[in-house]
Amino acid sequence: MKTLQASGKRKRAVARATISAGTGKVRINNLSLEEFGTPLARDRVKEPLLLAGNVAEKVDINVATNGGGVTGQADAVRLAIARALAEHAPALKEVFLDYDRTLLVADVRRKEASKPNSRGRARAKQQKSYR
Repeated sequence: MKTLQASGKRKRAVARATISAGTGKVRINNLSLEEFGTPLARDRVKEPLLLAGNVAEKVDINVATNGGGVTGQADAVRLAIARALAEHAPALKEVFLDYDRTLLVADVRRKEASKPNSRGRARAKQQKSYR
């Protein structure tokens, strides 16, 4: 099997996943999956692996991620892993889309830019009192 690469983004976080033949090991930034982030973040990352079943047990996945926060990185890693697995086993694409579309399609929402005179907030305006 040749190695496959896929990437995922969420907010400011970017993740690049590399899949190669192996025994089901998942490493994120050179940490095992059990050492990565918070329990909720780990559960998010495990979703595509659980849906893939036997396919995920026959490959090793290395993910490099940077930028953003814990949850943004977890979602970026989840997207990168799912895209790489879907490229490796095309039958998984339908399974992922039926379960949750964001496994293969990035969430393009970003932080709204702050406007002038709003004291660092995107939409808040300066209050006025005429009395």
